[in-house]
This record gives sequence, structure tokens and C-alpha cells, in this order.
Amino acid sequence: MTEKINKQEEKKEFGIIKKTAEAHGTLDEKKSELKAKDARAITEDMIELDKQKEKALREEKEKEAIEKAEKERQRGKGKERNSFGKITREESIAVWEPKTKLGREVKNEKITNIDEILDNNKKILEEQIVDKLLNLKTDLISIGQAKGKFGGGKRRAWRQTQKKTKEGNVPTFSTLAVTGDEEGHVGIGTGKAQETLPARDKAVRKAKLNIIKVRRECSSFDCACSELHTVPFKVTGRAGSVRVTLVPAPQGTGLVVANELKKMLKLAGIKDVYSKTFGRKRTTFNLIKAGFNALKKTNKK
Repeated sequence: MTEKINKQEEKKEFGIIKKTAEAHGTLDEKKSELKAKDARAITEDMIELDKQKEKALREEKEKEAIEKAEKERQRGKGKERNSFGKITREESIAVWEPKTKLGREVKNEKITNIDEILDNNKKILEEQIVDKLLNLKTDLISIGQAKGKFGGGKRRAWRQTQKKTKEGNVPTFSTLAVTGDEEGHVGIGTGKAQETLPARDKAVRKAKLNIIKVRRECSSFDCACSELHTVPFKVTGRAGSVRVTLVPAPQGTGLVVANELKKMLKLAGIKDVYSKTFGRKRTTFNLIKAGFNALKKTNKK
């Protein structure tokens, strides 16, 4: 009996709630639950639509960049490949999507001079930043030696080493790249891979990321020109047992340094310099690193 009375009371209460909901234009519990479920489904659909729109925008941007690069190639700007057979600077910048804050600032042209980055000691993590701000030239240093009779062969850019395994000898190639704009910016980088071309690409990329500013002046005691052609003062760099000292020289002297060191100094924009070297100079890798260390010190006041 008590159960029947409780059910009747519940029905009465439900009927009163229903009448009040209809009178005030509000929703009852069942309808509100259904509406909530619909709202969830709608929000999920909206999220999916937003994702699709973002994807479509990204694809459009990529298409535009590729079309732009193709147009430039047709005009003649991007017809020729660079000396290493890679895509041109304009093409790589056009397709570039920056991932860092610094990259976005450079892409949006908020930063237009690389000295702003280097003077503030900001870390460069994308090679396209350097490509966009500088017109770079690249060269490889001869750190290896080709096989020849009696242990003597031609010098070459690849240093080959071998690892002994059960399957046989596994060769690896390492190389040293130098990049610069010949106007006071230079960088060096090393690359190692099981093939020559990937090793070169790694080295060039690292050289761009390690770029530094080189201070140049006319500072020789017997020269009074206004051109920036030599180091500002006597500087010494060290790597391993090798020490390289660069001394200011008058205009017309040229680069009185080792042949491989000339490549780096030319790309740095230095035309005249005297030098002294100590230690095991035949280790070209350390010789270049010591020279690079000396150029770094030109920024010290």
C-alpha cells in the first residue's frame, strides 16, 4: 500500500513540474538531457570542422609556396641550381614554414638584419633564417686524402674511416664546410654519414647555424685607407695543439696563411693578413677551428 501511495505522489509531483515547465516555457529533465547530448555532438562536429579548415589552409599555403617557386623558376631566377646541386635559396625560403619564434619574426620581416640576432646572442635553430638574411657562399675544406701509391694521394674534401663488423667493413665519410657572405659573417660545420652527399648537407647546415660576426678594420701601422680589409688587432685562436695568430696587414699584402685557411678568411671578407701557426698544423680540422676561434675574438673590445 505504501508503495502505491509513493508512486501516486511521484506522478502528482511530475505532473506539477510538467505544468510549471509548460507555463514558464522551461525544459523538463528528459528534454534537457537530450539537448545536452546534442550539444556535445555539435561541439565535437565544430572541432572537427575547425581541424579540417586548418588543414585546408595549410594545404593552400603549401600550394601557393610551390606555385610561387615554380613561377620564379620559369622567370629564370630559380633555373640554375647552386654549386652543390640543391634547390635554390629562393625556393627553400618560399616553402619554409618557421617553427621557432625567431623564425616567425624573420619570415614576417620584423627582423631584417642578422646583426640584431648575433649581437643579442640569440640561438639560431633554423638554417632558413640565415638564408633569408644573408646571401651566402659555401666551400668545403680538404680534410681527407685520396688513396694513392706509397701512402700519398690527392687531398680531398671527404675523410673516410672504416668500422670492422661481422658483415664486413662499414665506411663513413666526414667533411668540414665553411660558409660566409664575404662581408663580415662566417660559419663552420662538420658532417658525418655513410655517404658523401648527406655528410656534406649536414656540414653546410651546421655551418649556417654556427655563423658569427667578424669585425674588420684598416688597423695596420703602415696603412691609412678607409676600407675594411683586415683584422682589427692581433688575435690568437686555439684548437687541440694548433695555435693560429692573425696579425693586421696593409692593403695589397693578401692572405699570408695556409691554403685551406684562405678559404675561410675569404668568405669572412678579410683580404689582407699576416699569420703565425704553432703545433701540428697538418691536422687541417684543428687548423680551421683555431682560425675560426681567432676570428671570434675580433668582436672583443
